[in-house]
Amino acid sequence: MSASRARWLPLAVFGVILALLAAGVWLSRSPDRDALPSPLIGKPAPAFRLPVLGAPKRLVTQADLRGAPYLLNVWGSWCPGCREEHAVVNAFAETGRVRVIGFNWKDEPEDATRWLTQFGNPYDLVLADYDGKAAIEWGIYGAPETFLVDRDGTILWKHVGPMTDATIREQLMPLVERLEAP
Repeated sequence: MSASRARWLPLAVFGVILALLAAGVWLSRSPDRDALPSPLIGKPAPAFRLPVLGAPKRLVTQADLRGAPYLLNVWGSWCPGCREEHAVVNAFAETGRVRVIGFNWKDEPEDATRWLTQFGNPYDLVLADYDGKAAIEWGIYGAPETFLVDRDGTILWKHVGPMTDATIREQLMPLVERLEAP
């Protein structure tokens, strides 16, 4: 290789790297690039039989929740993202637009109860999945995750990660309004 070509080689490599970076930015321009598709959207919510936090002998099934839409919010006292989103969940629950059901995942009952006492309990009901088996059926792999389920038990929406006011306003509320329409 001649000396003049060798001088241009670093510039050519830099140009290729710059082009790959630009292509990555271009391909990730989707506004919903953080959304993870769920194979459960449009399908019946998985069957479960879980105890209620604080009342371990009371078991609730998916069929018990049918008849009215609900927001299933997966959380744990050990989860930093759950603490981050909790004020948003509280504010949404106060609207009374949709029942908010807590899904306490892999948590100690005492820790979960203490956490709700400290930060507020927005949930109409808190289901406890101590061993995480029901979470597998829902496709849950981290907390927080949130699902919107219609009155017939069909999953309409899933959000992975902490919900924000923008998530509620831009993604969840249009679906809730459709559920409320006659």
